[in-house]
Amino acid sequence: MPHRVAVLALDRVVPFDLGIPARVLGAARGPDGEPLYEVVTCSIGGAPVRTSADFTIVVDRDERALGEADTVVVATQEPEGRLRDEGVLPDEVAAALTTVRSDARLVTICTGSFVLAAAGLLDGVPATTHWMQAERFRRLFPRVDLRPDVLFVDNGRTLTSAGGAAGVDLCLHIVRSDHGAEVANAAARRCVVPPWREGGQAQFIEHPVPAFSAASTAATREWALANLHAPLTLAQLAAHARMSVRTFTRRFRAEVGMSPSRWIAQQRVDRARALLETSDLPVETVAHEAGFGSAALLRMHFRAAVGVSPQTYRRTFQAPAAA
Repeated sequence: MPHRVAVLALDRVVPFDLGIPARVLGAARGPDGEPLYEVVTCSIGGAPVRTSADFTIVVDRDERALGEADTVVVATQEPEGRLRDEGVLPDEVAAALTTVRSDARLVTICTGSFVLAAAGLLDGVPATTHWMQAERFRRLFPRVDLRPDVLFVDNGRTLTSAGGAAGVDLCLHIVRSDHGAEVANAAARRCVVPPWREGGQAQFIEHPVPAFSAASTAATREWALANLHAPLTLAQLAAHARMSVRTFTRRFRAEVGMSPSRWIAQQRVDRARALLETSDLPVETVAHEAGFGSAALLRMHFRAAVGVSPQTYRRTFQAPAAA
């Protein structure tokens, strides 16, 4: 049976964000093309829902879908009334959330975190929200360990994301955690979005969009991906881009949002994930193919990024593929 996901649409829901779970999770497919997630949308009482745009949406299910779901997603909505001013939920929303199973995963996109926080479901755990609402969130919910400068936070049962695009990252992270990098990468390709931005990456609050220039680092990034197995120094990257090290570093950070060295390490971990899932290569060989040079260095970077050893990761994600 596909993993059941219920998306809760509340008053003033943001239409783009509401569609993210169905679009991204719906793109995750098994080895025979079967859908891995069944995504449904519900509202309180099954009533039409006002959006933050100039239209209202109609859904087919009411809040009973929450109690049947393996994962519950609270979509972005513009907090208003007592939720915005006092951190208090409407009675019917609070009652609906009590029907969620104790073993169900709870996910929020952007300001959907206000809803879980108001229900007390984020007390004592790290969480994030949109940076523009961070001060209000911290004032209303002091028991939540707010992380306002990251894309998403995964606590196991509760997962929260920042703005709408970070909801895409979080949904891909869910697919990757459930089914591995290969399935997540395929889903990302179907949605035509980047397959991986780590949760700890900054929200780029003050970063302006760089002016267009023919002197981009894109070609060098493509070259680096084709040569991850080889040593890649900052000087080599800058030379390939025909820039000084200083200019290359500045332009790379403006285009990608992180330093070249951090990006390279992230790509190498992702390459190692794919090799661990799809091959029987020894860990030492995986380390060399991904550019880490040694199994010890791979283990250090892999555990820091993923939280488990390469061997544990392989056992987890090769078993479902074999089945």
